[in-house]
Amino acid sequence: MATPERDDAAIVISLERVALERWADGDPGAFLDLSAAEVSYFDPFAARRLDGLAALRSLYEQLRGRIHIDRFEMIAPRVQIAGDVAVLTYRFDSYGGDGVVRWNTTEVYRKDPDGWKIIHTHWAFNQPQTAA
Repeated sequence: MATPERDDAAIVISLERVALERWADGDPGAFLDLSAAEVSYFDPFAARRLDGLAALRSLYEQLRGRIHIDRFEMIAPRVQIAGDVAVLTYRFDSYGGDGVVRWNTTEVYRKDPDGWKIIHTHWAFNQPQTAA
């Protein structure tokens, strides 16, 4: 049976998946459209946390057209909802010319009158543990 939380979780996952599809074609625009003005952002290539949509836009515009992912998998997405906040976590495996790159991803969304907006993003490499 559908519940408001399940509906919101499905919406958040769908928004993210559409943004990832555009990202795979070198277009960061969907993520920029989803991001709130006060978004914060971490990834392994950023020397520090980025604060605000202008800073994120500056980073993403440098990447526009330079990214190409042949295919990707959004693995085990989980949405935890607390009021007007949704935390989306998933593993992201991207396949392209460099082989597979594995990521752990966290997106924090806030529900505004205009819909769900990203207020925090964190991308980290997923380095599988090897037996010692």
